[in-house]
Amino acid sequence: MHFDLTVWAALTAIGVGFAAFWSNPKRGINQVFLTLSLHTALWLFCLGNALGVSGPSGQTWLRITSAVGAFIPLHMWFTKESITRGAERFRTTVWRSLPWFFVCLVFAALTPTEWFVATGSSREAHGFGWGYYAYMLGVIGVYIALCQQTIMQIRRQSGGNRLELQIVLIGGSTAAGTILLLMGLRALLAEPWLIRLQPVSVIVFYTGTVVAMTTSRIFDARQILLLALEKIMLIGVVAVVAYGTDAVLITLLPETFAFVATTAIALWFAVTLNGWLDRVLKFYPQATAARQAAFAVSRRETRVESLEKAFLEIFKGWGQTDHALLVSGTKGVLRGGGVELPEDCTIAKSLRQLRWATPERLARERPTPERAVLAKFLADQKLGAIVVGEGPTLTVLVGVGVAASRRPFTFPQVTQLLELASIVESALERAHFSVKAQRAEQLATVGVLGASLAHEIRNPLVTIKTFVQLLPKHHQDPVFREKFFHLIGEEVTRIDRLTEQLLDMAAPRTYSAQMTDLHPVLGASIELVAAKAADKRIRVISDLRANPDRVCTDATAAKQVLLNLCFNAIQAVENREGERWVKVATQNVPNGLEMTVEDSGPGIAPEIRPRLFEPFQSTKSTGFGLGLAICSDILAGLNATITVDPPAPGRGATFRVTFPCQPFSS
Repeated sequence: MHFDLTVWAALTAIGVGFAAFWSNPKRGINQVFLTLSLHTALWLFCLGNALGVSGPSGQTWLRITSAVGAFIPLHMWFTKESITRGAERFRTTVWRSLPWFFVCLVFAALTPTEWFVATGSSREAHGFGWGYYAYMLGVIGVYIALCQQTIMQIRRQSGGNRLELQIVLIGGSTAAGTILLLMGLRALLAEPWLIRLQPVSVIVFYTGTVVAMTTSRIFDARQILLLALEKIMLIGVVAVVAYGTDAVLITLLPETFAFVATTAIALWFAVTLNGWLDRVLKFYPQATAARQAAFAVSRRETRVESLEKAFLEIFKGWGQTDHALLVSGTKGVLRGGGVELPEDCTIAKSLRQLRWATPERLARERPTPERAVLAKFLADQKLGAIVVGEGPTLTVLVGVGVAASRRPFTFPQVTQLLELASIVESALERAHFSVKAQRAEQLATVGVLGASLAHEIRNPLVTIKTFVQLLPKHHQDPVFREKFFHLIGEEVTRIDRLTEQLLDMAAPRTYSAQMTDLHPVLGASIELVAAKAADKRIRVISDLRANPDRVCTDATAAKQVLLNLCFNAIQAVENREGERWVKVATQNVPNGLEMTVEDSGPGIAPEIRPRLFEPFQSTKSTGFGLGLAICSDILAGLNATITVDPPAPGRGATFRVTFPCQPFSS
């Protein structure tokens, strides 16, 4: 049975070694791991024979097992050198290994002698000599020297080499220390079963070390230790609490109820303790802060440019770097940060397949031409990690520069970056949708204005036509000529102003707040809707009493908001009986100026009011219900607000827009 265990452990070691080699045959550390796996498998095979055979043959296999194990420190030294020096210096590494080889050879030479194990001793009662203890102490000394040298080299390394040396140091030292501890306890306590735990310890620590160094997922050795420490503490403390709780409750309650109560208390305590340990050990504090900041930016900003700028600052802070890249696109081209990529380029395709990439991952995995292109892109952009986030219409690439500490990004950090990229993708997609919706609403507003403007333009044209027809008869009349030229100039200026306002409304805009006199803007907007309101026999009342009227906003944005509100008000009252009117008023309020748009319509239905400023909320038979949502987004980007008064009997709807009087920073 014990022989079978060692055989399975040996086969596992061989399988792990070939898997590491197959993942990237050209990588030096993977080649060394294959040879180390074969060496470990040979040692396990010999150990299985030493445990499974009694008499002189068992003693012989014990000597062979110890001799094979004596050279494992040499192989560990080669592993360390392959990380720090690389495969290109293999010849120099061989010459440097000669002192280690001779030391291991001395210990191996002790194993066939009587000083190691006395002839005639049995498996149950080995006669260990001074050579056996010298062998153990010597091998321990070699491992200590190897650890000391590795620690010194760790201080001189950076990036992935530093992490890999830490993993080798922890994994190798733990495995070797466990084996030697079991050998020592077996000799001191004369318990043969202790030696049978060696295959399990070897395969656990060895497999963990190889996987951590060859998988595409990079791990921080210190983080692994902290996590292991947390879990050990959690299990130990919860076990003690559960044991004590059960001992107390069993005296007070029936056995079944005591068991259920103990389980509930232990689970509650485990959850509480786990949260406390996370806070004390401070697992990924940057991730929590970055996530909260990303959500805050998503709620606060509505413009694409502002979102991208804020997200880049978050990525720099999260990655502790001075460089970050955000590339996004919706129409076949990804742009951002001075980078322009076709959506179906090799880089984008590779990232969609991998979801994330770091220079360390691309170096560990089997090379392909596509991944070589991606690796070159990372090097050219000086990125330490890049991830992709995809939504229904938007693709986002998020890259973070190499950290100031030069440490590579670990897999837990990559997972955090993927989560941040998802937040970014959602926020940008919403912002792009908002821009498109604003554009559609703008064009819809222009369409509504068309009829009114045609009427407004027709009046001056009729006047001009009449004077032109009379001009031949009254050409000699100086009073007529003066009046004609004066009127022509005024009417042409009026037409020009109307067409400019129409084109201004139709043009796409990126709104930017600046100090503006609001009343002239509102007056021009009221002129645009006056004709439409007059055709429907609706009075437009203007009460612009605010003094001063200077606010910090975008004139076109204020015009767009007022037109949307006025057209909504006209549609609300056009089918009403009795007096029909729309009123636009302004007044000064603390730290701002308030504009109100009030109508004599039926008011806002109670069931609609809580969702009034959300998209697709409408009580009209036409339209998409985007107008008020767009107004809210526009004003939020300009640090202004829009609210609606609570319903009151006999009153229509009253919307209040408050503009700031001082400049603000996003």
